[in-house]
Amino acid sequence: MSSLREKKIVFIGAGNMARAIAAGVIRKGTVDASHILASDVAEAQRTEFERITSAKTISSNHEAARWADLVILAVKPFQIATVCEDINPVIRPSQLVISICAGVTTQFLEQRLGDSVRVVRAMPNTPALIGCGATAVAAGSRATREDVDCVLELFGAVGVALELPESVLDVVTGLSGSGPAYVFYFAEALIAAAEKLGLPHGAAETLVKHTIYGASRLAIESPQSLESLRAAVTTKGGTTEAGLRALEQQGFARAIEECVAAAARRSAELSQR
Repeated sequence: MSSLREKKIVFIGAGNMARAIAAGVIRKGTVDASHILASDVAEAQRTEFERITSAKTISSNHEAARWADLVILAVKPFQIATVCEDINPVIRPSQLVISICAGVTTQFLEQRLGDSVRVVRAMPNTPALIGCGATAVAAGSRATREDVDCVLELFGAVGVALELPESVLDVVTGLSGSGPAYVFYFAEALIAAAEKLGLPHGAAETLVKHTIYGASRLAIESPQSLESLRAAVTTKGGTTEAGLRALEQQGFARAIEECVAAAARRSAELSQR
């Protein structure tokens, strides 16, 4: 398999996720900024992409796709049909198309990009910007083993990347794709609760951010299970037990279940458009 450093990569769409991935692989040294290009009709998005990545941008999806070896579709799901129509005439059999569009199936892309196109679908998340992303990768019907390995290498450079069947990618979208927002929302709620109980905002924010950071690192680096780590903090009759009991009484686990399920359902709905 040829190195990613030899590939020219274009992002069709220069929004938050495209910026996170591009900046992440450039920072890691996996791909040079000169080998990355982004296209977007919005000047503000192009300007921000250039600021964050130092890579170049253009306004034409058509010209961007013609230039690249790897074409990463990073637009909103409702825009994908128009984008496919735009780039279809210039897509070559030698190129690999990678989609990070929520709810857009590989079959949809294969039908609109031509008989010979190879497609791999990926569902990353924004912590890729700091090399801590979590990405699931699924092969389309014509993608080769080398194609999948290339995409795993790309997203593995900015975090952890797993190959999964496409049938579960809607669940992945609802879990890790949207997951950072759930964590941020939880953090906001913790800060608000602490402020209501008298803690200054700055102190609450610092304590919450570092608590989440430390707990996440411990969860990843410790050989113990999450259940064991939780039990180690939960003394019988103590403060943590009281807090967890309050969460249980308020239906915390059920709310999280519905949160992930709702996002997964929405991803599946997008695929029907």
